[in-house]
Order: sequence, then structure tokens, then C-alpha cells
Amino acid sequence: MGTLAPNSIAAEAQDRNQDQVVDGNHAKLGQDDDDQQNQLDAGAKFVLKSKGSWVHCGYHLTTSIVAPPLLSLPYAFTFLGWTGGVICLVIGALVTFYSYNLISLVLEHYAQLGHRQLRFRDMASDILGPKWGRYFVGPIQFMVCYGAVVACTLLGGQCMKAVYMLTNPNGSMKLYEFVIIFGCFMLILAQIPSFHSLRHINLVSMILCLAYSVCATAACIYIGNSSKGPPKDYSLKGNTENQIFGIFNANAIIATTYGNGIIPEIQATIAAPVKGKMFKGLCVCYTIVTMTFFSVAISGYWAFGNQSEGLILSNFLSDGNPLVPKWFIFMTNIFTIFQLSAVGVVYLQPTNEVLERAFADPTRKEFSARNVIPRVISRSLSVITATTVAAMLPFFGDINAVIGAFGFMPLDFILPVVFFNLTFKPSKRSLVFWLNTTIAVVFSVMGVLAAIAAVRQISLDASSYKLFANV
Repeated sequence: MGTLAPNSIAAEAQDRNQDQVVDGNHAKLGQDDDDQQNQLDAGAKFVLKSKGSWVHCGYHLTTSIVAPPLLSLPYAFTFLGWTGGVICLVIGALVTFYSYNLISLVLEHYAQLGHRQLRFRDMASDILGPKWGRYFVGPIQFMVCYGAVVACTLLGGQCMKAVYMLTNPNGSMKLYEFVIIFGCFMLILAQIPSFHSLRHINLVSMILCLAYSVCATAACIYIGNSSKGPPKDYSLKGNTENQIFGIFNANAIIATTYGNGIIPEIQATIAAPVKGKMFKGLCVCYTIVTMTFFSVAISGYWAFGNQSEGLILSNFLSDGNPLVPKWFIFMTNIFTIFQLSAVGVVYLQPTNEVLERAFADPTRKEFSARNVIPRVISRSLSVITATTVAAMLPFFGDINAVIGAFGFMPLDFILPVVFFNLTFKPSKRSLVFWLNTTIAVVFSVMGVLAAIAAVRQISLDASSYKLFANV
């Protein structure tokens, strides 16, 4: 029987001690994770559950970005023309994909340091200071997301009315009645407890956005090749002043279409470790973005030119007469309505998180009476308020342009590059630093100009505003 050399014994003892240290570190990390989980407020604990995969992340991202506002892209082209429209669409895709990846990298960095940030305002508080999170980023995000809920409710009501008028041209139902019907549907979906619980709904939503985009593109190609469509005119309308403000409006439309505003909350739904998962989800999302945004924008503008309406589906009717079969318009609107409900519920999550944090008790079970009753009441009141605003203000599209300029521009184009530069501190001689700085400056200026153009549009349309108007 052989014997171990003294050095071998010492090495073995050292290895054993190292293993004990590693095991102790793992145990400590596990305890820290448990402690962090126990310290979560009710909003983070119940609404922003971290249980999803990168596939689920792709569903959430696609629903939040690839939404019915993409049907307004041909209208944006009417202010930009072919060259300007395509360039702005490409720049929007590249900058937002880049910006969302930067946010993801910052979130992953803090997660690796043991401080996982779950909300946009958490990022702002940690990186810029508490006042930035509480008084700037938090309110802006709430305004953007709740504004999106109101806009989805209004657009859902308009699509329902379009279906109704198609089947009953002499019907007497008003727009606000359809808005209320859609709001009742939203009222049910709003009770789904957490963001992660929406993963299956958002999978269906992803399929629906592909469906209505294919329908819209097919209809545009059909009408464009037939004699039913208007003569193709791609000239810019209006005088020089209107054309200039039109460019700013178009950029606001494109920015709002690419806008998200809830990247941290979506990444919060991913189970640890989070590294690399958001990038995969973004790849899924932007594959669909490329397929839908460019096909609808190009085919719609090609078919209708500067006659493209704010919602391209409106162009499928000429003086009340359908340019494509009625069943086709009916089907496209149904796809749009159902996806709008999913989009609305996704953008309701930041509001749900705030309400849950205010009224729920994190020490009690999620589905205890103590938490379920205030959850149902607060979420119901939130949806009822959004539905009431949508019914009262059917011109909310103009207001939403202001929200997009003041909200989506900072959240999706400016803050991501600022967060990255302040977190990782790239050299001032590096390309990354100057690229990020350029993006921040350019889109800050564009945001201000877009806001001015949106306010101007409100002042021009103010004379036609009427509460509960049947538009």
C-alpha cells in the first residue's frame, strides 16, 4: 500500500478548504437571492415575476412593438416621400434595436453585481439619482404606457365600429358604445395576475400581428394593381411650412411605432441567469418587425400614395364602397381588434405594478383575499378610467402624438445610450461613446421638434374637437 507525500496531503487539504469556501459562497449567494426575493415589494413580487425564458421575452417584445400603429406607417410616408420614408424606417429599426440592447447590457451588468433592476425607474434612480427616477422617468413611463392603453381602447372601438358599419351601413350605434364594449373585454383581461402570465396571450398576439400585416399588404397590392384604387401620386402635399412640420410629425409617428418604454419590465420577467436572453428575444422581435413594418409601409404607400389615411385600413373603403371583398376587411379588423386587446394589457402592466405596490401586502399570499380584492378593484378602476377617456376624447390620436414625442423619444432613444455611457464609462476616444452621444443629441432635438409639431396639430384640429364625438 503506498503512502501520500506530505505535499500531496497539504494539496488535498487545500483543495478541500477551497471546496468548502466555494460551497459557502454558493450558499451565501443563494441566501442573498432569497433575501432579495423576500425584500421585493408587492408590485415586483406579484406582477414582475422572473419565471420566463427568452422565447417568452420574444413574445412580450413583439406584442409591445409590433402593434396596430404600424398600419399608420404609409401615412408617415406621405410626409417623407419614398426616399425619406425608407431611410427613417431603417434608422428607426437600427437605433431602437441598438438602444434596447444597450438597456439589456446595463440590466445584465447590475444583475451580475447582485442588484437586479426590475423597473425603468429603478434604473434611473441607480444611475442618474433618486429624483430622476421618481420625478422624471417614472411619470413619463406611466404617461406613455397608460396613454397606450387609452389609444388601444379607442382604436379597438374604431375597428369594431368599422366592422359594424360594414355589416349594417345604416346602423345607429355610436363610437363611444363600441369603445365601452372593447373596454369591458379589457376589464376581464386586466385581471390576469402577472406579466409572465401573459406569455400565451402574447404568442397568439404575435401570430395575429403577422396575420393582419399580411392581410393589409395583400389588400394594398390587390388594390394597387386594380383600377379601383386612386391614381398614384407620391408628391408631398401642402406648402413649405406644412411640409416641414409634416416631416416632424412623421418622425414622431415612426418613433412611436418602434417605441416600447417597458424594456426593463420585460427583462424582469426572465428567469435568472438573464445574460444573453434578451438579445435572443430582440432577434425574434425584430425579425417580425422587419417583415411587418416594411411590407405594410411600402405596399400601402405604393398603392395609395399621398392619399394614404392615418390607418391604412380606412383606404380599403372608397365612399363607403369596399375595394376588397367585405369578408376580407372583416377578417383583417377582427385580427386587429384581438391583438389590440393584448397590446393594451401589456402596457397596463406598469400601472398594475404601481397599484399592486400601493395596495397589496407582499407578506401575504398572492391570491389571498387581502390581495385579490384590492387588485380587482384597482385594476377595474384603471381600465374604466382609460375607457372613459377614450370614449370622451376620440381625437386622442393628436394627444398621443404629444405623448409619443415627450415619452417614447426619451425612454427608447435617449436614456438607453445615456445609461450605457454612465454605467460602463467608455473612453471618450472610442466610437461607442461618440455614437451614443450623437444618438442622444440628435433624438433630443427631434423629440423637441416632434413635440412642437404635435402641439401645433392639436391647435389646428381643436375647432373640430367634441366630447363623445362619433368619428
